[in-house]
Order: sequence, then C-alpha cells, then structure tokens
Amino acid sequence: MLVDCSFDIHRSLAMVGESGSGKSLILKALLGLCDRVLDVQLQKRSPFEWIRGKSVALVPQNPFTALSPLTRIEDQMFLDRVRSKELFEMLGLDQALLKRYPNELSGGQLQRVVVAMALGSAPKLLLLDEPTTALDQDSRTMMIEQLLSLQEILGFSLLFVTHDMSVAAALCEDICVLNKGCIVEGGNLNEVIENPKMPYTRQLIEADFKNREYRK
Repeated sequence: MLVDCSFDIHRSLAMVGESGSGKSLILKALLGLCDRVLDVQLQKRSPFEWIRGKSVALVPQNPFTALSPLTRIEDQMFLDRVRSKELFEMLGLDQALLKRYPNELSGGQLQRVVVAMALGSAPKLLLLDEPTTALDQDSRTMMIEQLLSLQEILGFSLLFVTHDMSVAAALCEDICVLNKGCIVEGGNLNEVIENPKMPYTRQLIEADFKNREYRK
C-alpha cells in the first residue's frame, strides 16, 4: 500500500527502503501496471509527454526473466542494426553478443543489454528497479560508471529503486526514503546520509555500512 507519496525527479532520485516498503509498487503505478482492483490515484506533472516505452523506460531487476531465452539478442532489441551497435559500443558490449542467446551471456552482460534496450527509444526518464542487486562488485561498479556516463551523453533523468545506500550514493543526487508505503524522509542524498532525521533512515544507513564491512 502507498499513502500520499509525493516526490520530484530532477536529475537523479534514489527511492530507498527495505523489501516490502513499496518501492516496486511505485514503479508499477508510474508505468500504469497496477492491478485494476487497486484504487490508484496518480497525479504527475512532466515537461515531456509521458509515454511508457518511449519517453519513459524501465530497466527491470532481473534481466534473465526480461528476455526470451529462445531468441537471439539482436531480434529482441527492436532497433535497427546501426542503433543497436551504437548502444552496445556505449555500454562496452561486444557486437558479437547480438548474435547470441541470453543464456550465453553473463549476468553483467545481460543487464547492460537490457539497459541498451531501454535506451533505444531515447527516453527522457529511465526507471531502474534494483538493476545492480544480482551483480558482483566489479560488474556493479561498471554499471554505475556506465549509467553516469550515459546520462551525461544522452541527458535523461533517472529514478533508481534500491535498498543499497552505497549504490544510491554513487549514482544519485537526491533521495526519498520509503517505509511501509510512506515517504518518511527526502532531500539531497549526501545531506540525508550525513544527517538523517528519522530513526528508520539511520537504521538503513547503519545496516548498509555493516553489510559493506561484512563484504570486505
């Protein structure tokens, strides 16, 4: 359930919260994918025409379920060959991967393929549903660097849904903290991390630092 969630997306916004806080539900609401039995009242103002799949695109959490395992990558791009190759080059992907099937690619390669597909329509807003969760540290770092570079080149805004404060801090300028369907804190990301006002936000930050120490 979501209750009176209001937020602005400028250049980059991280939507942070633990599992079940409502992060993915916000993405579904924005994309018009909520179940019809739900009472969804959505108001959005945008400088561009809000068209799912064109001005707004989604990078899902799990690339393995986003692609058909029986179809070559090039036949799932729905782009002309020149544009596909251009996006692959921007994401550091070998052109030969276009001829392969999804199960012949690594998780990091598949995630970058899905990013290329999302960017194919030149969206104004890119929605990212925890795209780094299943990646190892090296692939995660590469994905963050490439997203930042692509944002500079292509000029899109992004909404990044995650439970990982460290990844959010590396990618985004602003933050909204979500708890049980409510936004409990928001603002400049660095300021929130340095001086969290809500106990729940403080707990998320402390838990994230503990996890990073454990991963070391």
